[in-house]
Amino acid sequence: MTASVIALRGEAAEVVLSEAQAVRSMVQDESRRARLADLIAAAQAGEVSADDADALTELLELGLQTGRIRALYGPAGEQAALRLFRKLPQGVELANSAREVSQALASLTGRPLEKLEIQATAPGTYLVSISVDGRDLTLRLDRQGARLASVGI
Repeated sequence: MTASVIALRGEAAEVVLSEAQAVRSMVQDESRRARLADLIAAAQAGEVSADDADALTELLELGLQTGRIRALYGPAGEQAALRLFRKLPQGVELANSAREVSQALASLTGRPLEKLEIQATAPGTYLVSISVDGRDLTLRLDRQGARLASVGI
């Protein structure tokens, strides 16, 4: 398997195949139906190429965010979908951004907390402001993940 191909096996393959077929049956837009048909073929073949990764990402995001995958396939199906999502470019990017934020927060460990504030800036978008021992960090939390918005010393 190359970096541009992701193997689909076991429960993950079953979830992807079932979800892609279900969503395709509801979609009217022909270009989206064609993308889903390609994804169905890839799932049946047992591997997803980079060309199908966007469609797979959209499918998994929708099913995971709405709770549909857990409701239909149970916790094991949800975990299989999450493991697969983490292998996709957007899943890797989200994990990397979370790791970077965690590293920045680790620098505050053991220092006295002066201020912690959460601000809703838009639907699904939040800023978390943290002041610790003269250091100020602002984190942005949204669909793209967790990112450092600003650092002040």
